[in-house]
Amino acid sequence: MLASQRKKRILDILGAEKQVLSGKLSQRFGVSEDSIRRDLRELAAEGLLQRVHGGALPVSAALAPFETRKNVQIDSKRAVSRKAAALIQPGQVVIIDGGTTTTEMIKQLPSDLPFTAVTHSPGIAVGLVDFPLVDVILIGGRLYKHSVVTVGASMLESINRINADLFFMGVTGVHKNAGFTTGDYEEASVKRALSARAAETVVMASQEKLNSASAFAIGPLSLASTLVVDGELDAELSALLKKQRVTVI
Repeated sequence: MLASQRKKRILDILGAEKQVLSGKLSQRFGVSEDSIRRDLRELAAEGLLQRVHGGALPVSAALAPFETRKNVQIDSKRAVSRKAAALIQPGQVVIIDGGTTTTEMIKQLPSDLPFTAVTHSPGIAVGLVDFPLVDVILIGGRLYKHSVVTVGASMLESINRINADLFFMGVTGVHKNAGFTTGDYEEASVKRALSARAAETVVMASQEKLNSASAFAIGPLSLASTLVVDGELDAELSALLKKQRVTVI
């Protein structure tokens, strides 16, 4: 089998099984693990998978620039956004992450819902300007342009003064082994810090984020109290979430 044929087959297996292990692929194709690792390196360089220790996971499709991502799985994002918006109760303090899914979520909010929104996303803050009963607290810092959110030491210092009811956290990947992931190291740290300031963390995952992974870990699936998804989860991921006591909507 040619290397090109083998790599195509690896992607087929990855799509079906949601992960591949170098050792098992070596046995399956009758080639050395060095050959398999080379295949995985080349596929990762093409952006076709996410390498992890011992193998690879499906790569998240949610790593494109912000303007591009706004139009990815838009119907799926709207579906999860409607369900997520209904979780906000009057009078709550709610941290809202940046991202295209949370941008859709605030569009679903009732105009007469009174709550306090805390965000490090200038776009989310501006999007809430026309909601007269929403008090908006915008956390400053260095602007991370890919997700249009602030990061950095001053941002982290500011959030330490907040005790929120809910945190709506954006992710680029949800995977049974990798947990919640994103494409930037500093942003992953910020998301962990925001989650620590809320009583409950809600993750909204449109279809392209399920069973995929990005380079930087935010935390295990147990970091979330609620996962809002569009459609049915596969049996293995569903069972794991139930074991971790994560409510699935």
